[in-house]
Amino acid sequence: MSTAEETGGDSAPWGEVTPEAARRLLVAAVDAFAERGYHATTTRDIASRAGMSPAALYIHYKTKEELLHRISRIGHDRALLILETAADGEGTASERLAEAVRSFVRWHAEGHTTARVVQYELDALGPEHRTEIVALRRRSDAVIRRIISEGVQAGEFDVPDIPGTTLAVLSLCIDVARWFSAQGSRTPDEVGALYADLVLRMVAVQR
Repeated sequence: MSTAEETGGDSAPWGEVTPEAARRLLVAAVDAFAERGYHATTTRDIASRAGMSPAALYIHYKTKEELLHRISRIGHDRALLILETAADGEGTASERLAEAVRSFVRWHAEGHTTARVVQYELDALGPEHRTEIVALRRRSDAVIRRIISEGVQAGEFDVPDIPGTTLAVLSLCIDVARWFSAQGSRTPDEVGALYADLVLRMVAVQR
């Protein structure tokens, strides 16, 4: 499934990319990076997928790395918003953790082509851009850590190692982008519900 075919505005949040030619190039880059990897993709590959000349790419993006950074920044901003919305919602820590996992997993499944690039091409970024994206990842980590900490304080969760459990929860969610297929037996909603249940079992107080 290509980026253009991924369903839902949340899974392909490129509406803020203008003009239209810049958006076409960005979508083409996502598909190329997901299929071939960042380093094996050339600017010519990207321009060809967008139906444009190689020279046209440089009108909108100075380098291939700038394209990757734009994709990564938009994706990480969206991921953080999803987690913060769940964390700041009403309900118990269990309910908010379940919603955070459910929505985060659903985003990775619905937009798995985009999410694969966002989550697995970090090392291809230049030092400055990599530092910026790592900071966003740490903020996502902090959101999940906060929910788990609140659950421990409320007596809902039994988690001796909050940082380690936070890492496990996020890793579980992110990995969905690696294996999910629209032709598989489960929908994004079903995978989200399954993972939310698994995570709650992971942190639950044993009665």
